[in-house]
Amino acid sequence: MALSDARGVPTSATNPESLEILETAIRQFQCYRGDAVETIDRALADDPDFVAGHIFRAEMHAMLWEKTVLPDVEAMLGRLKELAGQANERERAHIAAIADWAAGDWEGMAARLDRIVTDEPRDVVALQVGHLSDFFLGNRDNLRGRVARALPAYSRDDPGYGFLLGMAAFGLEECGDYGAAEDAGRQAIELEPDDCWAQHAVCHIMEMQARQEEGIAFMEGRRAHWAQDDNGFAFHNWWHVALFNLDNDRFDRVLEIYDGALRPERSEIQLEMLDAAALLWRLRLRGIDTGGRYEELAATYETLGEHCFYAFNDMHAMMAYVATGRNQAADALERAAAETAEGSGTNARMTREVGLPILRGVRAFGAERYGEAVDLLMPVRYRAQAFGGSHAQRDIVHRTLIEAAMRDGQHGLAQALANERIALKPDCPFSRSLADRAKGMPN
Repeated sequence: MALSDARGVPTSATNPESLEILETAIRQFQCYRGDAVETIDRALADDPDFVAGHIFRAEMHAMLWEKTVLPDVEAMLGRLKELAGQANERERAHIAAIADWAAGDWEGMAARLDRIVTDEPRDVVALQVGHLSDFFLGNRDNLRGRVARALPAYSRDDPGYGFLLGMAAFGLEECGDYGAAEDAGRQAIELEPDDCWAQHAVCHIMEMQARQEEGIAFMEGRRAHWAQDDNGFAFHNWWHVALFNLDNDRFDRVLEIYDGALRPERSEIQLEMLDAAALLWRLRLRGIDTGGRYEELAATYETLGEHCFYAFNDMHAMMAYVATGRNQAADALERAAAETAEGSGTNARMTREVGLPILRGVRAFGAERYGEAVDLLMPVRYRAQAFGGSHAQRDIVHRTLIEAAMRDGQHGLAQALANERIALKPDCPFSRSLADRAKGMPN
């Protein structure tokens, strides 16, 4: 007889122990603690036809959003297609969503997950995977909307309710509703102190409001809850701590965080590498010597062969190549991106709309063709959400643009862009320093 999960969602499972293990894996996914794939593998070892377990495993791989996992996802998809006859309708919709991801139709996957949650809002895996998909696709409205549509189906007494509030907080923040976002994020942390996604959402609010000192205190004071050794998201929260310190000119602390938290083991995971590349590029724009750190990172990018799977990752790889003078690697990436832009699928659209001009803008900046960099980056700076990431991450495009304008002697533009930053973040020391530099430029 088929069983329902802990939230009453019908499954095709007949083994209660498998569902119990799945619940453990789901909680690990929700708080980014431990190895959720290793956990679900225990269930699959004893119950090889456990459809929900295979779905969860495939979606955990897909959420790394990199080419290296594609063969594994395709293999898991093959197994799921074999089991589709015993799956229920909701599970078959998950299988179709995984197929969309593997085929490069990421928008199709996100839409299909949306429909699953519309029909069954208590499917927390579909909800969280969909939320992450919205992030990778830069769909800020649905980051907020997807969770808002599902929340009424839950109560504070439901297990993991705090994690839903953490997701809601991030969506609200990306839509600029900082007050409601902070309320939701702090409620989430109160209910689930180890919710590092909610921690991250509140951190984003402080970043957008230029609350650097408060942000450092908030992050450092709660390290026991988000910086554990088994926390798979700690690297990104450390990146935010580094950003707060960077805007306050504490460069030694930034490099200390880089060495100790971002690249201690020279990871080849794209999500971790892009944070490292973004931090080093920000330091480079400030004229800070980063030693051989970029050399190591660029060499890793060059050997991985991840180019043109996801345009957001490509931007960070290009920054590493430009910073280290790897012209051949930069040429190869630009050519591959131009070819990708002519194709179909979600990443082709991302590359065509914003990825390729940003790659070329970064290359122009590195070659000291600053006017060309301005011309390439200005038209896409407000459309960059089309290739994913957050406001805080995409700020690197704006920082590169204003630095290019200054170095090209475009006094009026540099001052206008600095004024824009001051209007958004009047208390940000870095923004004020840009404005002072712009004012001091010769007319």
